[in-house]
Amino acid sequence: MHKNILITGGAGFVGSALALALRRAHPDANITAFDNLRRRGSEVNLPRLKAEGIRFVHGDVRNLQDLAEIRPAPDLILECSAEPSVLAGYGGSPDYLIHTNLTGCFHCLELARLAKADFLFVSTSRVYPVAPINNLAYAETDTRFQLLPEQSIAGASEYGISEEFPLHGARSLYGMTKLAAELMVAEYGDAYGIRIAIDRCGLLTGPWQMAKADQGVIAFWVAAHCLERSLKYIGFGGSGKQVRDFLHIDDFCDLILDQLANFDLYAGRHWNVGGGVTNSLSLLEATALCREVTGRTVDVVSSTENRPADLRLYLTDHRAVSAVNGWRPRRDARQTLTDIATWIDGHTDTLRDVLFS
Repeated sequence: MHKNILITGGAGFVGSALALALRRAHPDANITAFDNLRRRGSEVNLPRLKAEGIRFVHGDVRNLQDLAEIRPAPDLILECSAEPSVLAGYGGSPDYLIHTNLTGCFHCLELARLAKADFLFVSTSRVYPVAPINNLAYAETDTRFQLLPEQSIAGASEYGISEEFPLHGARSLYGMTKLAAELMVAEYGDAYGIRIAIDRCGLLTGPWQMAKADQGVIAFWVAAHCLERSLKYIGFGGSGKQVRDFLHIDDFCDLILDQLANFDLYAGRHWNVGGGVTNSLSLLEATALCREVTGRTVDVVSSTENRPADLRLYLTDHRAVSAVNGWRPRRDARQTLTDIATWIDGHTDTLRDVLFS
């Protein structure tokens, strides 16, 4: 097992969850969480990390010197840092997005090159282009849009989007940065003999996600019910039938632990990671389940105007990664939403301003 582990974006939702999971699984490992604390709410995770003996370093991946000063040098880098919003850069400058997601990844790879460290890159399903996904054959039911079994595009089926889905076309500025970073990770692996793996994650969610309407919609939906804030179905007729699969953060951590313990089984490839058909919800279905789980009802209005890069439906075909060593999602929608609601209800005073500021 790796002894010196660096997690960039380590105070964020995914990074902090991985740090804590690694600490429980490997109590003797030296784990460093590195973060610039720009995202509101990331500071809430610092006491949790400290309580588990995880070192926190305040720094920015855009500054190579911040990373170069980390000691001891890592033998594993989990690159979780990102500006994660799909809407980032629209209507304004993409400067922070580009430099965090691209320059930041380059700096992390430079550290990996110098330290000869293994490198696991947390990427996104948003690397797949928008138009081909929205042009997939679908049916409309009472509560959702649903993929049809027969599709004309390679890599698409009733199971969702696989790793074979074509990459030609626009995907969002955010998706572009992550795809470009993926290419850089692969080139560094080949050029410098770095063991690399890439996880293209669908919607990750769970407790401690400081979600916003444009990033982390499942947790945001639960939070709105817990804290009694109104919601809006946006785009695709305003029906709320657009669908995303989701993956509980604990299921993601289970996969990462298996990948790190069996790195050679996963190395050198990119993997689609998500909840798949079984773990998927439309916004309409999420509203109904939130009402059941929280016992609260909030107003939901509709807007027919589509936002940039919005998807009608996206499902992760995770059969390839599941075939490697038997990993599969184990926490269903009710458990996932209940876990989020329990967390929010236990931290209402702290989260009210963070989640809806």
